[in-house]
Amino acid sequence: MSLSIAGKTAIVTGAAAGIGLAVARHFVDKGANVMFVDIDEARLEDQVGEEARAEGPVRLFAGDLREKLTITNLLSATMDAFDRVDILVNASRQILPSDPLCPEDDAVEFLLQQNLLTGLRLTQMTARRMIARAEKTEEKPSQIGAVVNLSSIAACRTQPELLGYSISCAAVEQMTRSMAVALAPRGIRVNAVSFGSMMSASLQNALKDTPAWRSAITERTPMRRIAAASEIAETVQFLASDAAAFMTGQVVTLDGGRSLIDAAVAPVY
Repeated sequence: MSLSIAGKTAIVTGAAAGIGLAVARHFVDKGANVMFVDIDEARLEDQVGEEARAEGPVRLFAGDLREKLTITNLLSATMDAFDRVDILVNASRQILPSDPLCPEDDAVEFLLQQNLLTGLRLTQMTARRMIARAEKTEEKPSQIGAVVNLSSIAACRTQPELLGYSISCAAVEQMTRSMAVALAPRGIRVNAVSFGSMMSASLQNALKDTPAWRSAITERTPMRRIAAASEIAETVQFLASDAAAFMTGQVVTLDGGRSLIDAAVAPVY
């Protein structure tokens, strides 16, 4: 089996910064057509605007994926540009602090909407496009498509002030398993990457406000460092490629060994 994704078309959400941008750029470097998707149109334009206008392997789409019409428009734009969708990477996510003892705090509801439901709906609607294309072209089931969700070790490593984020990550992982079983007979694989000690956009922002977190994280990571956002891209590529053709419903942990020890004192980014 091959790790190649050359010639395939991928949609990558959260692609204006951080891990989403790193994955999207890696996919382009590996020969894939990529739709860069984010709610931040200005940042998308700054990152890939010129490339997107060159009519090559890069396109951009800005919109709020919490709206079903936006998802419909995204898929139509992708089909118009590349005529197919082979890979979906749900990398868009947000982190908000929450008060676990405040019933008026709506962070849990907001993050379930943002981190879980947008990815679920996009997966559902993208899978329907993949299945429809396969029925027309009579492609073999193993060739239809792959979905990769991004989660975090926060799904099982708790910090009370990140209640909403932890719940949404745990929900993403269970959604991954459920959709994997539902879509396996149709030839679509669904896996996830759970990461920690990774220089995401949210961690970059957090370190600006609380520099001491850097040493707290590295001290509680057996490999004693914070990984670059680009280091997750190879793992996502593997899960999206034919090298993982018999792998579905799995959550791969990428955290430098951090989840193997008691990391209660370190932020779970």
